[in-house]
Amino acid sequence: MRDPDRPAPSPVRIGVLLARDAGGRTGVDKSVLTLGGRSLLARGASFLRSLFPQVAVSVAAGGTPDLGDAADLIAVPDAFAGASPLVGIASALQHFQAPIFVSAVDLAFPDPHLARVLLEALGDADVCLPRVDELLEPLFAVYSHTCLEPMRRALGRGEHRTDASFPELRVRTVAIDDRAPFLNVSSPSDLERARQIERAAAVHGRRPALVAIVGKSDSGKTTLVERLLPELLRLGIRVATVKHDAHGFDIDHPGKDSYRHGAAGAVAYVVSSPARVAYVGTVEQELSLTDIVERFFADVDLVVAEGYKRSALNRVEVFRLAAGHAEPLCEPGQSLALVTDAPLQHPHRLALDDAAGLAAFLARRLDSLRQY
Repeated sequence: MRDPDRPAPSPVRIGVLLARDAGGRTGVDKSVLTLGGRSLLARGASFLRSLFPQVAVSVAAGGTPDLGDAADLIAVPDAFAGASPLVGIASALQHFQAPIFVSAVDLAFPDPHLARVLLEALGDADVCLPRVDELLEPLFAVYSHTCLEPMRRALGRGEHRTDASFPELRVRTVAIDDRAPFLNVSSPSDLERARQIERAAAVHGRRPALVAIVGKSDSGKTTLVERLLPELLRLGIRVATVKHDAHGFDIDHPGKDSYRHGAAGAVAYVVSSPARVAYVGTVEQELSLTDIVERFFADVDLVVAEGYKRSALNRVEVFRLAAGHAEPLCEPGQSLALVTDAPLQHPHRLALDDAAGLAAFLARRLDSLRQY
């Protein structure tokens, strides 16, 4: 047990996001699952930034993780064998040699008020965590640097339960009568439940993210969009599309009642059914992509445009060798990512068939994709 004469730990100034995840029952990396138009990684990072001057993220050892909009976080690689939350906590304690607050990336609605309660309640304890009924929540908790050696010993014995070191520590619990702050996204049904809660509480008017899929003729833009949309939906992203047509088009036809409304002089009209709604309007000049997104897509998370190769700010280029072009459309630095089968250099190069990888890449950047 802990020596009661040891001094109380110093104030906690570091928040650590436990973002390591192999997918579990969701089938995908939880950190890129999207809720309320933001990835769980971005939401967790924002939560911790609101409380701590230093924010870190636990990552696998080796390689450079793609943190997207959260690239300013301190990446703390695993310092011990295994891929458990306990490894992430112990690695952060060893890295900082200071007390930390940890939060799991798959918490849908982490509560800042509860976090402050735990921080104030730590006192001279080694660990302070919530208790709901008889269940402890060790992945939303405060850990003093005095926890490191007991955690190291537990890992040395091959024990990876988060509470494996608790018998050697002074543990303080705070009774909580509400499980809402601990809704974690462990399955598709959890994600859907969280999305329903988020929609019920959503503040309307959030600007959607926007990306354009561009490329020269026959590069495979439409094919990529077709493959990309189901992958974005799997991540919980509410997505809409815009297709640019330089030659003009008509979705209404002579003889239809709606067409007659337009022919009689209506400058705009809507055709509505239980399953679909269509807006038809005349314009004096072509709307910009930004105008289209802001007028018609206020209730979506991401708009994927096909085309707009010159005017779109956020571009992903498709370049396919079989299309017969000598070089990509975009100059170096003009595209966020390059989807290609050619041996070209790009900081974010993806294979033509890696729609899932592109979806995760975009999910990590939804915040910055709102700048256009």
